[in-house]
Amino acid sequence: MTDTAPRPTLEAVAARAGVSRATVSRVVNGGDGVREPLVERVRRAVEELGYVPNQAARSLVTRRHDAVAVVIAEPEARVFADPFFALQLRGISKELTAHDNQLVLLLTEGRDDHARVARYLAGGHVDGALVFSLHLDDPLPGLIQGAGVPTVFGGRPGWSDGRAAATGPTVYVDSDNRGGARDAVRHLASLGRTRIAHITGPLDQTSAADRLDGYRDVMGDADPGLVAESDFTPAGGERAMRALLDRRPGLDALFAANDLTAAGALRVLRERGLRVPEDVAVVGFDDMLPVAEQTDPPLTTVRQDIEEMGRLMARLLLRRLDRPGGGTGPRATDEDGPGGRPAAPADPDDAGAGVVLPTTLVRRASA
Repeated sequence: MTDTAPRPTLEAVAARAGVSRATVSRVVNGGDGVREPLVERVRRAVEELGYVPNQAARSLVTRRHDAVAVVIAEPEARVFADPFFALQLRGISKELTAHDNQLVLLLTEGRDDHARVARYLAGGHVDGALVFSLHLDDPLPGLIQGAGVPTVFGGRPGWSDGRAAATGPTVYVDSDNRGGARDAVRHLASLGRTRIAHITGPLDQTSAADRLDGYRDVMGDADPGLVAESDFTPAGGERAMRALLDRRPGLDALFAANDLTAAGALRVLRERGLRVPEDVAVVGFDDMLPVAEQTDPPLTTVRQDIEEMGRLMARLLLRRLDRPGGGTGPRATDEDGPGGRPAAPADPDDAGAGVVLPTTLVRRASA
């Protein structure tokens, strides 16, 4: 065992700076009413001594823990296998780190974990929660609401049980899934393709349902046999592509609900001896570069800024926490969205408080 030097105390900082303990406490905890020369003396003493505030004591003063829970409603194996989650977490982490907040990751393997997550959130360990990858029948939103934790959701919530009306506008960040899907299918149609198939994501998630709606917006009363439901995974894309080819061997194009699904579909097309894009043109959704640029051929896809979505989720939550009383939603500024687009309604009491980011079609060799 080795002896460790005692941690510098608030009293030691006060003595070094030549001020009272109360003055040091106000400076360290971000309080007002301290003249700038004294603030500089305290900061210099903190740096010289290597003082680190006691988080528990600081929380008693500020009523903040400087920690945010990120709740992903998916099993661990899915989260760590899908680059989408890594990109979103990177955006969240960057924004929280820039504001000296800690990210606490909570995963749900199954329904038994929901009560555990709710207990943790209700226990006062974090200031707020960022929640994404919800399914329509997921009890998490109700449990989090019961915990009384300020929350921002990733993706448009799909509930219709009056929850938003009871608690105020639901704050969320999403991409233009329906518009992006329309762009993908219109592009395939512009290439002269007429038998355009669609492999969906899980239709109990609003992103997948919106992309299916976008496909139908363009295709109208298309043959229902050209649509196959899947699960946003490469294996699911393989299964769905085989089913489509078995029942509609003459299809000449595919819009896949995400890049991983498209990657699986491309493998099956190659197995069946079909050339891409000559025989079947393929478009994905996400533009996750580790996937889209590595497929054979490189994937034409709809780009959504996944990292920006995560960053903006964190930013909206932190802004909400900084407002008196925790607020009910963010107020928009022009700097929040790309290209000067407002990232939220001008008034959080407007119907809904959603931020919908634009998508763009990225053309590569598959279509």
